[in-house]
Amino acid sequence: MLSPQRKLHLFSPLLSFSSTVVLLFFIPLDLISIIACILGPEKSFLPISAQFAWSYARFYSSYSHKSFNEEFKYDYLDREAEVPSNLSIINSAFHQKVKQIREASLPEPSISKVSSSAFNKRYNKLERLETMLSKARYSIREAAKNGSMISTHEDADYVPHGPMYINANGFHRSYLEMEKSFKVYVYQEGEPPMFHDGLCKSIYSTEGRFIHEMEKGNFYRTKNPDDALVYFLPFSVVAMVQYLYEPGGHDRQAIGHTLADYIGLISGKHPFWNRSLGADHFMLSCHDWGPYSTSYVPQLFNNSIRVLCNANTSEGFNPLKDVSLPEIHLRTGEITGLIGCPSPSRRPILAFFAGRLHGHIRYLLLEQWKEKDQGIQVYDSLPAGVSYESMLRKSKFCLCPSGYEVASPRVVEAIYAECIPILISDSYAPPFSDVLNWKSFSVEVAVKDILNIKKILTSISQTQYRRMHRRLKQVQRHFVINGPPKRFDLFHTIMHSIWLQRLNIQIKD
Repeated sequence: MLSPQRKLHLFSPLLSFSSTVVLLFFIPLDLISIIACILGPEKSFLPISAQFAWSYARFYSSYSHKSFNEEFKYDYLDREAEVPSNLSIINSAFHQKVKQIREASLPEPSISKVSSSAFNKRYNKLERLETMLSKARYSIREAAKNGSMISTHEDADYVPHGPMYINANGFHRSYLEMEKSFKVYVYQEGEPPMFHDGLCKSIYSTEGRFIHEMEKGNFYRTKNPDDALVYFLPFSVVAMVQYLYEPGGHDRQAIGHTLADYIGLISGKHPFWNRSLGADHFMLSCHDWGPYSTSYVPQLFNNSIRVLCNANTSEGFNPLKDVSLPEIHLRTGEITGLIGCPSPSRRPILAFFAGRLHGHIRYLLLEQWKEKDQGIQVYDSLPAGVSYESMLRKSKFCLCPSGYEVASPRVVEAIYAECIPILISDSYAPPFSDVLNWKSFSVEVAVKDILNIKKILTSISQTQYRRMHRRLKQVQRHFVINGPPKRFDLFHTIMHSIWLQRLNIQIKD
């Protein structure tokens, strides 16, 4: 008969094995519980960075092309203080979890091949869409590993190349994947003029022209909502201000309540909003009140892709999910004759600005430079007989200070005139920063350095200026309005930024 000590000795390997099994079983359950608590039980979408640890992901949440170029590393997660505290999907606990997952360097997801019949039996439509997106992410990531400033993909129209792109090869692969797979469903609910319509001239032209292109349905649009990757909310904040806001008043609640009623209508009639809590839906506005209007619907503000001209990070614009929209002032609505300028050698003016005294930045600019220097020509009102467009074309650098809001049409006006934009702003996220390296073709001047503008600009050599001019001329195509749209132009580049934000999330039924 064995003694109790001997029995314990004989069974200790079994006990050790049992303990190991228990640990292996319960530790994953604990981790799953922790993640579930962080994300919340009601959430039906996940930022994709919580699903995979991209070994190159260093910018915003996971899939902006800036992440693939070590020269332009920028870890948004290290700047939590700058993330608006009221954005529920980016709480600090979630950020910490994403950091842990990234630091763990998990292996890349494998893409398996299955027959079409087995595929159809195994996945429902949403799962098939998410699998397709997973393959697209893999393809883009592989292309981005190249790290080249020249795309290796053939393209009869245009091959992105040069330091103007954060990762030219990754951008080109992503653009081709978008053309192949991206589908948008436009909700039919709502009546013109506040829905399905918009102004195509004035300072708000970008908003109206985009809505009109989506209504035409020639690009990306699908009539079957089950085939869509994103859902467009076709309201015009500009039209709502025109029809709902009483001039001279201060009450903007009618606009917010209209948006809340509209979201209530589509979420009650269709399953897609509730499925993702709005994360795969997008709106677009070039009105200053666009961001404020969305605050009446917390899920629209916190979760949805908001495409905004007023891309102010200090007022809730979130580069983790939102898109910065170029502001373009089409005075007559005409889109021809906007491009074509003198060579760099025929620009006698160092820097130019003309504009009203809107906001403190312009006040500082005018106070410091108005009528102070022939090289830095700053006006609140141009002299009689002097053309604004001709001054742009005669200047090497165009000053683009923010007004009451951060966005300014002067940025695109400068690009059209091939005048190097000088961005003077606080908290402005320039358009298409997910693929464009703005430092290569523009100059950023901090508000505190307005006094030193001439010193900064004169320190740029003629060789460097000509290099910036060539780069500016090349990226011009991404800001040009065409009718109908052409590949890589403004419309398609806006759509590409929306596509990138959709790649950043995974929807679960």
